[in-house]
Amino acid sequence: MPRIIVLGAGIGGISMAYELREKVGRHAEILVVSDSEWFHFVPSNPWVALRWRKPEDIKIRLPDLLAKFGIGFDATGARRVLAAEDAIELNDGRKLAYDYLVIATGPALAFDEVPGLGPQANSVSICHVDHAASAAERWERFCEDPGPIVVGAVQGASCFGPAYEFALMINTELRRRKIRDRVPMTFVTSEPYIGHLGLGGVGDTKGLLESLLRDCDIRWLTSTRIDRLDADAVQCTEVAADGKPGQQHSLPAKLSMFIPAFRGVACLMGDDGKGLPGLANPRGFVLVDELQCNPTYRNVFAVGVCIAIPPYEQTPVPVGVPKTGYMIESMVTAVAENIAALVAGKQPTQHPSWNAVCLADFGNSGVAFVALPQIPPRNVNWSGQGYWVHAAKVGFEKYFLHKVRSGASEPGYERLIMKMLGIGKLKSEPGRSSRNAA
Repeated sequence: MPRIIVLGAGIGGISMAYELREKVGRHAEILVVSDSEWFHFVPSNPWVALRWRKPEDIKIRLPDLLAKFGIGFDATGARRVLAAEDAIELNDGRKLAYDYLVIATGPALAFDEVPGLGPQANSVSICHVDHAASAAERWERFCEDPGPIVVGAVQGASCFGPAYEFALMINTELRRRKIRDRVPMTFVTSEPYIGHLGLGGVGDTKGLLESLLRDCDIRWLTSTRIDRLDADAVQCTEVAADGKPGQQHSLPAKLSMFIPAFRGVACLMGDDGKGLPGLANPRGFVLVDELQCNPTYRNVFAVGVCIAIPPYEQTPVPVGVPKTGYMIESMVTAVAENIAALVAGKQPTQHPSWNAVCLADFGNSGVAFVALPQIPPRNVNWSGQGYWVHAAKVGFEKYFLHKVRSGASEPGYERLIMKMLGIGKLKSEPGRSSRNAA
């Protein structure tokens, strides 16, 4: 019986394990390897940071749960992927052989690339549930003695939605506490304009988000490089269209949160600090083709934030391309179909659509967008706003956590609804699309 190892237990990894179990049945052993026994729903981290959720509300313990569905689990964590040996080395020195490997590790957070950045230094973070829980403690102390706030995303960041969410959620919460008038706020981003999102915008995200920031009295700086975060200020430099440094700013900050740049996790990096040759690019992101398969090691697949995608366009300050939830789920479905074909002795043929459906919650409103596919040119390019987005994201959180607990990959009614909307996960489905090679 072939062994399929899924490396990572986040949104991509758990979805991958469940969909593989559905597609290959009992014709393969499925083993999930992670460095934690817990799944947590990352999109809810901003809520945790403001105490709109408790960490335990969005965490699920995995070992016994996965065992119920015939899926193995090991929380030792991986030290190195040994792709040439068809094995991974675990942190305790053991080696696990595989017939097929799916890398779904998510990223490492490159806080060290900006002096003073990160929860161990001078800013809070919402990138991990533990970071968000620590941020919640800082938040309560801040509200007792408020002052300026600076929120944004640094150079090289590829995940901008949570930065907008956090800034606008803060605005909502401060107004509820009747202390908004005591908190000057600035949004600082590497994007060339508000609402770019690493994608050249989606629909009218530029107009929608600029209007929201303006209505909420939040100043903004774009095409801005973060030079240093001090305990009480953010040092940054605007960059001109020709790449030359422009005006420098020292922004007072009693509380700051910046989305960092990402890189590959340690098990994908060599001793030289660069991605493993043939498997990953120098930054440590896994190289994949249109089948989500590594070009060098044809039994290795990858899904989610850990894959290599070139920037959509050149910008004055570097920005990356986000890998959003439904886009990741489309990768998962394609990989499950392709591995199932290989297990059955057939050739893999399925290409993910990379379609994107995103919800950004602001506490009392929100912005949603549909990009089919996520990277332009698109067949559908739409954005909208309203309280319904907040309600939809709350509903989606509960729905996804239910899917994890119930062992479901994509219930039939979900598949039917998305099909009716013309949003497919595979190019062969309604909503099919072309995309750039990774």
